[in-house]
Amino acid sequence: MAATTVPGKHVDIRMWTRPETIEEQAMRQLQNIAALPWTFKHVAVMPDVHYGKGATVGSVIAMRDAVSPAAVGVDIGCGMTAVRTSLRAEDLPDSLSRLRSLLEREVPVGFGQHRATAFTNRDASDWDAFWRRFDELTPAVKANSAKALHQMGTLGGGNHFIEVCLDTDKQVWVMLHSGSRGIGNLLAQHHIEVAQRLAHNQSLPDPDLAVFLAHTPQMKAYRHDLFWAQDYARRNRAVMMRLVCDVLRKQFRQISFDEPISAHHNYVAEETHFGEEVLVTRKGAIRAGRGEMGIIPGSMGTGSYIVRGLGNPDSFESASHGAGRRMSRNKARKQFTEADLAAQTAGVECRKDSGVVDEIPAAYKDIDEVIRNQDDLVEIVAKLKQVICIKG
Repeated sequence: MAATTVPGKHVDIRMWTRPETIEEQAMRQLQNIAALPWTFKHVAVMPDVHYGKGATVGSVIAMRDAVSPAAVGVDIGCGMTAVRTSLRAEDLPDSLSRLRSLLEREVPVGFGQHRATAFTNRDASDWDAFWRRFDELTPAVKANSAKALHQMGTLGGGNHFIEVCLDTDKQVWVMLHSGSRGIGNLLAQHHIEVAQRLAHNQSLPDPDLAVFLAHTPQMKAYRHDLFWAQDYARRNRAVMMRLVCDVLRKQFRQISFDEPISAHHNYVAEETHFGEEVLVTRKGAIRAGRGEMGIIPGSMGTGSYIVRGLGNPDSFESASHGAGRRMSRNKARKQFTEADLAAQTAGVECRKDSGVVDEIPAAYKDIDEVIRNQDDLVEIVAKLKQVICIKG
């Protein structure tokens, strides 16, 4: 799909979806972002775009000498990891309930955390150096060091998940979605509040779009904490994936695993686009440089895609991070029932209770249409369908 260009006050908005499908609140946010004096070239809008805090989910924003914490999101470093296994569909038992229970027992979900540290040198060799850097974070989070330690390797709630999937060749994959847990949220909230108090942000159309400027102590502090949180999120997914794979190794003795595919979709990166060095924030978007592997998940009853980036410069070499919500959680809870959830997740071993009704597939956009709308951003490598889905 060719991008549609909508004029903005300072830069244009380029979107990989039809403008009429974007809710009014989200379009207003996009116009606010396009009006910021630091926004570079244009705002790139992914086909899963929807309303978010300050900046829309599904937006890619490049800035010169500035960055907006709200354009990253409060779950810093949230993203996906997927691994193809040597198992095939016929290797799985007829009932998947026991396997689901074993996985839930090994990886805490929701507000759960590990009783002892879950990471080992099998996950990374530099844990001591990583944790020493916690003491260099803003003092506002110092009281949360123990919690951050024990949440390493945990899923969280909301739209985070662990899935066992089958591709169209009946090969078994494992996939998970999580971020920087409570510590990333605390760091994000702290720096958003700091940014909102700065003088240059007092006349913004939305205070949640407050930015830090280059060569200031506030920017230096934010970048330091941000990159630590992004590293935490990457490690968190690596620990969870190892825990999941260990469960599978015990159940399937001959199993082997390919190299993992991993991608942040709420983060900041220092990149060069259109000949200029910029800070790129992807909030609900993955990097899709030419040849780079990515993961674009759908809802818990539909399916997901493994993709390869095409390096489209107009999207700042980006693609969508998933299907994207088409209705709020509150609206989904009011509109759908447990019976609706059970019907829409038929054939998937998962929770089907009121606690996850807001994650019902009908609350999300059509993942197949989302993929079609970005055929100039990524190419499909594999289509997956979940058979187990674990939610927090």
